This record gives sequence, C-alpha cells and structure tokens, in this order.
Amino acid sequence: MASGILGIGASALSAAQAGLLTAGHNIANANTTGYSRQTIDQAANLPLSTGSGFFGQGVHVETVRRQYDALLASEARGAQAQASQSQAYLDQLSRIDGLLTDSASGLSPAIDGFFAGVQDVASQPSDAAARQNLLSSAQTLADRFHDLDGQLAGLRSSTNQRIASSVGEINSLAAQIAQLNRQVLAAQSGSSQAQPPNDLLDQRDALVEQLSRQARVSVVQTPEGGYDLFLGNGQSLVQGDQAHALSVQPDALDPQNLQVGLQTGAALIAFRSTDLSGGALGGLLAFRDQTLGAAQNALGRIALALGGAFNTQHLLGTDRNGAAGADFFALGAPQVLTQSAATLAVTVSDSSALTTSDYRLKFDGSNYTLTRLADGNTWTFAGFPQTVDGLSIALNPPLPAPAANDSFLIQPTRNGASALQVLISDPSRIAAAAPVRTATGAANSGNATIDAGSVDSAYLAAPLAAPVTLTYDAATGTLAGLPATPPVAYSPGATISWNGISFAISGTPADGDTFTLSPNVNGTGDNRNALALAALQNGTLLGGSTLQQSYAQLVSDVGNRTSAMQATSDAQSSLVTNVEQARQSLSGVNLDEEAADLLRYQQAYQAAGKLMGIASHLFDTLLGIGN
Repeated sequence: MASGILGIGASALSAAQAGLLTAGHNIANANTTGYSRQTIDQAANLPLSTGSGFFGQGVHVETVRRQYDALLASEARGAQAQASQSQAYLDQLSRIDGLLTDSASGLSPAIDGFFAGVQDVASQPSDAAARQNLLSSAQTLADRFHDLDGQLAGLRSSTNQRIASSVGEINSLAAQIAQLNRQVLAAQSGSSQAQPPNDLLDQRDALVEQLSRQARVSVVQTPEGGYDLFLGNGQSLVQGDQAHALSVQPDALDPQNLQVGLQTGAALIAFRSTDLSGGALGGLLAFRDQTLGAAQNALGRIALALGGAFNTQHLLGTDRNGAAGADFFALGAPQVLTQSAATLAVTVSDSSALTTSDYRLKFDGSNYTLTRLADGNTWTFAGFPQTVDGLSIALNPPLPAPAANDSFLIQPTRNGASALQVLISDPSRIAAAAPVRTATGAANSGNATIDAGSVDSAYLAAPLAAPVTLTYDAATGTLAGLPATPPVAYSPGATISWNGISFAISGTPADGDTFTLSPNVNGTGDNRNALALAALQNGTLLGGSTLQQSYAQLVSDVGNRTSAMQATSDAQSSLVTNVEQARQSLSGVNLDEEAADLLRYQQAYQAAGKLMGIASHLFDTLLGIGN
C-alpha cells in the first residue's frame, strides 16, 4: 500500500508540476502575438482491481492543448483579408480625392482662368496685353493638366511598386509556412503519441494571418497536420513543405501596369485582378484597374474635348493679320498597344462621344470583337473602318493583317492630359475675328438689314475669296447672286446657308436692295469668333455636359467612391475587432485566471508532496516493525 500511495503522490506531483509549467508558459507569452493559451488535459490512471474493489492509481497528463477554434481562425482570416483590401484601396483612393478637390491645384480654377482670358480678348480684341494674357492662361491650363496627369501617373507607379512589394511578402510568408509545415510534421512524427507542437502551430497560424493581410487564402488541413494554402482563383500557394512563388512582370499589352501570375519556366501564367481579391494585393489591383485608370482617362477626355472644340472654333476665325485661324492646341492621339505584327489607326472623330473606358479588340481569325472594358459591352464586325464611341478604327496599311488570336488594347484618352500643348506663341495669331463680314447696301430704300452672320466647318473647304452681293427681286420675292445657287425665296428672319456661311435678313427689302458678304480682311476690332470661343465654357462638349460639369462629375465620382470605401473600411475594421475579441476570449491569456491556476496547482503540488511524505513515513514504520 505504501508504494501505491507513493506512486499516486508522484503522479499527482508530476501533474501539478505540469500545470505550473503550463500556467507559467502562458504568463510568459501573455503579450506574444499569435499565442494561444495552453492547458493540460489530465486523466485518471487505470485503477487496480482487488478483492475489495478497484483502487485508483493516480493521474497522468494526456496532452498539453492549445485553446484554438479553427472556425474562429477562419473567420478572422476572412475578415482580415477584406479589411486589408478595403484599407489599401482607401489609402490610394484618398490620394486621388485630395488631388482633385484641392482648391489650389485642381482643374476648375485653371479652366475658369483660361476662359476669363478668352473673355478679355472678346472684350478687347485689338489689345495686345489681353491676347498675351490669354496665351499665358492657356499655358497655365496645359501645365495644370500635365501636373494632374503626372501625379496620377506617379500614383500608378507607386501602386505598382506596392503590388510588387506585396507579392514579395506573400512569397516570403508562403516559404515560411512551408518550412513550418515541415517542422510540424517532423515534431509530430518524433512523438510516440503524435502530441501537437503547440508553439509551432501558433507560429504557423500567425504567419497565415499575416498572409491574409496580403491576399485572401483558403486553408485546408491535411490528415498529417500540414496546411495547404490556395489563392482565390484556386491556385495552390503552399502544398505541404513546398511553396509556389508568385511573380510580377510588366503587362504584355500595357507595360505601365505590373501583372501578377505564376512563373512556369520562362512563361508567366497571368492572373486576372479579380482572381486575387482580398488582402492588400487585391485592394491595390482593384484600385489601379477600376479607379485609377478611369480617373486618368476622365482627365484626358476633358483635355481632348476642350482642346478639340477650341481648335475647331479657332479654325473658323481670322487673326489680327487677316490670316485664317490655326490649331490652338496640340492634342494627344489615342494609344494602341499590341503584340501583333499588324497595327491599328485609331483617331477621335467626335470628342463629345468619348467615354472614359479603355477597349480591347480581339481577332479570332474571321471576325473582330471590340469590348468596352468599363462595362463589358461588345461589338462584332468583319472588317474596317468602324466608328464606335467617337473613335474611328481602321487597319494601318500596308499589311500584314492581324493573325488569329491577336489582341489590341485601345486607350483613347489616356494621353489626353499629358499631351495637351499650346501651339500658338504669337498673340497676333489668336483668331478672334470672324472670316466673313456682312453689309447692307448704302443705297437700299427698304428697311431690311442683314445680321453679322457666322461660318461652320464647311466654310474651310472653300473660303470666301471675293465679295458676294445678293439682290432682292420684288417681282419674284427672291434674293439672287449667290454663286452656283438658284435665287433664294425671301422670308424675313429666316436663316440662309451657303458654302458654310449662315446669315439672316430681317425687315422689308425694296426691289433692287442689295446685301453683301465679303472676306473680313481688316477685322482687328472684330470679336465674333472670340465670343464663340468664350461660349465653349458653357457649351455641352462632353455628352451633354459642360467642361466644368464633367470635371465636377469626376470629382463627385471619386468622392463618392472614397466615402463608400471609408464606410466599408470602418465596417470591416469593426468586424475584425469583433472576431478578434471572440477569438481572444477563447485563446487569449487572462493573467488573473493564470494567477488563480498557479495558486491551484501550487496547492495541488503541496498536497501531493504531503501525500508522498505520508507514504514515506508509513514505509519507515514498516521498516521499523521488521527491526
């Protein structure tokens, strides 16, 4: 009996010591990130069967168990991945929002200043200072476009760098997780009862959580205790003790963007940005592909619309020297990116119909499919030329023709802001005057008068070289004299159009009254074209919107996205906090509880020692009887 009591005491002493060690380990790691509280699982030893019944044989520690819930851990990883994506997206989006809404560096003040200069010329068309001020404000406007586009381009570059950094961190974490898989399997195989190596498991889970901050991953635990990790597109990232590294390289079609994929030999199996949702990497890719490109395109679209409309109207005027107006701005051409031997000729045919989207053109060997990337709308056609969304698309001669599966990326407005340049440096070359003037005959006896008239783009094909006189014939009620044109029936106030010139005669003419159209050879004080140029500020140049409205829409879109993303980020952060609190309530170390456990195990240890002392005393008594 003494040896039985001694054995029971020894087992109790060992169990209490294990409890003290475990509680001490918990206290030591109370502030260790990723640590899960550990407890010991005790069980009674098999009892000893005797004629008097079954007598207990003490206790043993079955295992040291960490307080861990796989479901809570999975929820925490998912919440963390979504929160990291939202935060990464928000950080970049806030930079665009601040850039566009800045009252000093935004575009609106530059547009207002430019058209204020146009108004000054319209008020004082012969004033050299007003003309020079217009050129200065035009250069300021172009510089503002350049600066905004440059900052967006810089943001694209920094986003690409962040993407590369995120991929590097993913690869590093994946390699460490694979290494820990190896260590976990080795530790378990080295244990006769396959006891869990809790601290290694915690380290591995902490790395998986860090990985979730970079990309959403799904975790599959193998029967051997390893972790297999998969990305959102099903691509294996870790299998056992093998990690599959991701790679980044410039997009084959758009070198300005880095593409993420899996390197297989010399080739890169590229992933779509939607394949990598979640985590900072997913947020960066979504921002770059969904918001940054659209913002840069929208800015370029405004530059193209402004410059195109201003050039069109400026060509319809004459300068201080009487010469026809020339292009005021140099405009950026649509950018076409391809790996095909064939080339596309893409031009802007109608800037008001442009969108902020890029387009992808694919050839299947028979037909071409054009996809508007912003919304997925498609057009299919067998040949060229084609006109879509204000773009004229044709194959550039000479051949070769596209081969089957050739692809083209068309960016109509991407370079619009960066390429805008002021072409005129001489103030006298500003075409403020109209090219045609009208006059009512001095000898007319009726009270009819002719208005100042206007011209359109058709006038440029055959400008008026000499005066043209119209004479009213009372007998027929017509005006005759327009070259190559039959007499025109007179209707008071009705617009008469001829050779790109439009004018109206009002009142009651007398027989033989004349009205003259002539070249405006000395129109230094004429401001009619300057007034038409100034009117462009409030003209609907972009699909029914003015320039300021279009820019305000861009600012509003970015602002709304920022507000929505802020709300999403706040909600996701709150979810992470809630899940983490739930996990900590299970896995976290509570120092008060550990202090209580220390006291409990200390008392158990002391009691076990007392029991062993009693067993020793009994044994000594037995020895004394024998003497």
